[in-house]
Amino acid sequence: MRNRQVGVLGVIVFLIFCFYSISRTSPVGLRPLPKQESKAQGAANNQPDPSEIIAFTSKKFASTKPKPAPGGGHPIVHLVTDAEREFEEVKGRQSRTLRDAVAEYRRRYGLPPPPHFDKWWEFAKSKNVLLVDEFDTIHELLTPFWGLKPATIRARVREALGFGLDNQLMGVQVRNGTATHIFGGFEWLQTALIDMMGSFVGFLPDMDLAFNVNDEPRVVVPHDDMVRLMRIAQTVAMPTVNAKRALRNGFTEKHADLNYDGRFDEVKQTRFNLFAHQAVWTHSRMSCPPDSPARILEEDDQYDDIEKYALSNLGFVYNWTAMSDICLSPSLSSTYGFFERPNAYGVVHDLVPIFSQSKISSYADIIYPSPWYWADKVPYSEDVDPAWDSKLDRLYWRGSTTGGFSRNGGWRRQHRQRFVQKINAPDQAKILTPSPNPPSTADTNNNWTTLEVPRGNFKSLIDVHFSHIGQCDQGDCDAQRAFFSVAEYAKQEDAFQYKHVLDMDGNAFSGRFYALLRSRSLVYKWAIFREWHYEWLRPWVHFVPLSLHGEEWLEVVRVFGWGGGNGNGSNGGSGGGGEGGQEEGGKRKKKKVAARGETHGDGANANAGSRGNANHNDDWGRKEAERLAVQGREWAGKVLRNEDLEAWFFRLLLEYARVIDDDRENIGYSG
Repeated sequence: MRNRQVGVLGVIVFLIFCFYSISRTSPVGLRPLPKQESKAQGAANNQPDPSEIIAFTSKKFASTKPKPAPGGGHPIVHLVTDAEREFEEVKGRQSRTLRDAVAEYRRRYGLPPPPHFDKWWEFAKSKNVLLVDEFDTIHELLTPFWGLKPATIRARVREALGFGLDNQLMGVQVRNGTATHIFGGFEWLQTALIDMMGSFVGFLPDMDLAFNVNDEPRVVVPHDDMVRLMRIAQTVAMPTVNAKRALRNGFTEKHADLNYDGRFDEVKQTRFNLFAHQAVWTHSRMSCPPDSPARILEEDDQYDDIEKYALSNLGFVYNWTAMSDICLSPSLSSTYGFFERPNAYGVVHDLVPIFSQSKISSYADIIYPSPWYWADKVPYSEDVDPAWDSKLDRLYWRGSTTGGFSRNGGWRRQHRQRFVQKINAPDQAKILTPSPNPPSTADTNNNWTTLEVPRGNFKSLIDVHFSHIGQCDQGDCDAQRAFFSVAEYAKQEDAFQYKHVLDMDGNAFSGRFYALLRSRSLVYKWAIFREWHYEWLRPWVHFVPLSLHGEEWLEVVRVFGWGGGNGNGSNGGSGGGGEGGQEEGGKRKKKKVAARGETHGDGANANAGSRGNANHNDDWGRKEAERLAVQGREWAGKVLRNEDLEAWFFRLLLEYARVIDDDRENIGYSG
């Protein structure tokens, strides 16, 4: 009897084990794939069924309501008009003489300019730098360092570099007017950085510089520490300098603590913590104000304050700074690859001067112009860039699954995967259509109605796919290959065949941005990493910004691309044909003649018309897209030259040299 019971129990255990094993064979959250299509069919049609859509975040976040849009024209009309008016004012008020520049500097920052400001001015003017006053970013980056003693800052650099390569830094010494690479970094980075400094290094004092060799930023200072540093800087150190009437236009020649034998003294301890492939949201938010959404104690009470940056029901970006402020958007903790599991990460929580090529808003790295751009690592050639009318009327992107390292299904919480999935999803999307009975008063925003339409009806407007799966454990790589339609490898020049090109963050900033801006295509930007050019390139003037949440993504492309149908996205089911939107040989087909009672404007016919109204002329979107593409291209050619990067870097290092000088209270340019 006992043997029979044991046998029955064994059979039951075996069946349970088999059932469990079978249930674990598919990746979590993914249904079995449908019957395999040919590669040719898959590239065009292999989108998951609505039942196969997975959740691309581990939780849902509440949010505030977007700011109401003004009445009258489409929200994009207001955004473009306002942005261009503001930027024209910025260009028109730039200083024309050194004396004007010194006065403007004092007005903005309550300080005299640093030593050799006259040399910088001469350099900038000789290089035809256009925005000679727009350097608020440098002031914001370096102000906290005024809260430390100069000797403390220099000691922290020596300590960081003295620990060697394990701190993932590159050390550079400036001695006797020459920059010398000491250790760390890729060879191209070493060469480009030294060469980028070559035209002005003779005006710099002797100093040590620590450059981040990772893509990801490194320095997060707790909020209470940062508040104390800023208070000391703004109420003690900086006012002391501003009160001095006689200033010396030069730096201290040699500080006693600098090493002059071509090395950094070895140290045995480091304050950097290295832990790649782990979540870093808790570290990243510690510099946020305690009353910000990111610091709310109960996760279930957290919310995204999109009112600070989003306009209209669809959430068009009106404040690029607020949109990239992670303290306002705790949902980033489970929707952006950097926070979910960065590919590399080494963080310090004391204020250490680390120069990085980009950073997150909450980090205190000192950003500088990227040698990647200066060395033209992603070149642009006009020979492979067709004229606007010869380009395809679609939004194009190809890239890899960088942004974070995927393990245990983490790709579902990373931003590139979320964007590619959402823009191609077989779900409902929102567009704006003219209200049938718009109000007569101009102070309302009821001229436009939000309409839900099948996103797939506009699929001919979108050509956004991964071309490589990487930065993942084998299981996660396999799951992504199964879920996404992975396209063939694409060359950079392939993007230039399209009128609309997308640029988005990877592990950090995207190195393609400048090449895309120089092209004849309109650039759409989806990013939270901040770079040096933050004040020099403006959304809605030089590129089209896309929001974090993505409710407006399709509408923005639809307005500028005109691929919609008759207001509900239905026109032959393609979403691309309503107004002659199909392409043939790279060019748009001739517009069909409407039969009686047939309309060809898609829901945003609307958006077209004069710059101020955009309600009746359905050519406005296409014309505006071309105009903005030309405007961005021309401006990039004027402010993204190597000379511009050098001028910005020159001024940054003059400012940094002053803040680490023991005699900083008595040096500066008084004019």
